[in-house]
Amino acid sequence: MKKLILSAAIVLGSISTYAAIVPNTIQVVKTTTTQEEYTEVKLEEVPAAIIEALKGAYSKTVLDKAYINAAKEYKLEVTMDGKKGNLFADENGKWIQK
Repeated sequence: MKKLILSAAIVLGSISTYAAIVPNTIQVVKTTTTQEEYTEVKLEEVPAAIIEALKGAYSKTVLDKAYINAAKEYKLEVTMDGKKGNLFADENGKWIQK
């Protein structure tokens, strides 16, 4: 009888290890990106401080297009040595890293 009870306890003990609940942890990461809205402005409307800063820092650069956002930051599409790129500046002609 002792052997039967001992055998039953071993069998039930080994089955219970398979029945153990393993907690699944799923971590949800929510990423939000905001895109700044720029509206195109005429090249004549670009402040003189920005034009002077552009000529001072990048003398061989041609200003193709200019855009402005609500924070009065300018996005400048420029061409330099046949390569196109973007520069960002505030209305006072200070460069912004973006």
